[in-house]
Amino acid sequence: MPYRTVSWTRLSRCLHDARPKIPAGLLSARVMIELGARTRPLVVTGRYDRTAIMAAACKAAIGIQERCGVSRAEAMSSALKATWQVAKAARRTSTH
Repeated sequence: MPYRTVSWTRLSRCLHDARPKIPAGLLSARVMIELGARTRPLVVTGRYDRTAIMAAACKAAIGIQERCGVSRAEAMSSALKATWQVAKAARRTSTH
């Protein structure tokens, strides 16, 4: 019967590599968007204001790109994710 050993170092490294990574600038983008949402709300009467969401994401993407040095596409992706997270949270709080 064959004997198999487990490399705990290799197993630990595989688990670490499989962990989801937070995109560059996502956390700082959320804070910037939350501050901007005070002047132009992302949710109006329980509906998403997509124009305001896109405007906030474009503004945040510029900041992410400058701070993190990533491409425009990656910065826009992080900004849109953060903006929709803020908008969904705002919608949940406005309905309750």
